[in-house]
Amino acid sequence: MDAEHWDRFGALHTRVEQELAKALQQHHSIGLSEYRALARLAEADDGELRMQELADLIGLNQSSVSRLASRLESSGLTRRDLCPKDRRGVYSVITDEGRKVRNKARPTYDSALRAAFDAAAEDGHLGPLVEVLRP
Repeated sequence: MDAEHWDRFGALHTRVEQELAKALQQHHSIGLSEYRALARLAEADDGELRMQELADLIGLNQSSVSRLASRLESSGLTRRDLCPKDRRGVYSVITDEGRKVRNKARPTYDSALRAAFDAAAEDGHLGPLVEVLRP
């Protein structure tokens, strides 16, 4: 991949991320990182992940995911749990309320994703990339 294609990919990524974040905030009062954390936790075995695993899955560093986990806990969407085998290990666990929020937000996320890709497909610079990425 050359620099021009990489820049187009970056522009497409930014545009899609902005649309996803705007839709989730507007319709569900949650941020994109919050949604992604809830989605990853909902998909995980037993609804829990070690904090470092969660950070890796959603692309945040350790301190950012700790702040995110605190916000989610304060909202009652997750809780923290200690690893029974290694008391230093901390898990983030999705709550029933967190599952409800994620399930309600999922159609909004999917719809905003489709709309963002449809709009980008109309852009002369991004359209060819969108066509390559679509199944």
